[in-house]
Amino acid sequence: MRVIVEPRRTYRLINHGPTTLISSAAGGKRNVMAASWVVALDFDPPKLAAVIGGDTYTKELVDASREFVVSLPTVAMVDLTYAVGNVSGRKVDKFERFGIRTAPASKVSAPLIEGCVAWLECKATPEPRMEEEYGLYAAEVVAAWADDEVFSDGLWRFPDDTRRTIHHLSKGIFFATGERVEARETPA
Repeated sequence: MRVIVEPRRTYRLINHGPTTLISSAAGGKRNVMAASWVVALDFDPPKLAAVIGGDTYTKELVDASREFVVSLPTVAMVDLTYAVGNVSGRKVDKFERFGIRTAPASKVSAPLIEGCVAWLECKATPEPRMEEEYGLYAAEVVAAWADDEVFSDGLWRFPDDTRRTIHHLSKGIFFATGERVEARETPA
């Protein structure tokens, strides 16, 4: 079940470096792309940075709306993640072509991608030089959600291998988030 993630804990959704799906919408149009370069920037208010390529349809829609959603796909979604990263939204409706199910976001116009394990609704803050020169968007996380079977009490606990998040290496090669390992406390 999708549950709200406290604003001060949203960084924990992405601090392990997963590949993400960035959805955007503006003027009645929408798109989704794969993105590996998404990182937490701040806690209060929660902020992140995402690299959105300069010539992409997603960038065009984000520039128009100043909003986007970062969704975290799983091993079960690896083919879809790779596919949306290799097809232009200007040429094809990716949602229709790949049968992508969505849900409405609560505070932005871009949709949540169903089947993912976490979602961060974002409003871009104006950083024109960074956006133009590097495709780097800074954004405030205005709402965040996670699947409570895999993220609870601010921690990831993957119940099975198909629901692990993924990390893109190159040319369709991904790694799945690994085994959880806990350090022992060192006496003071």
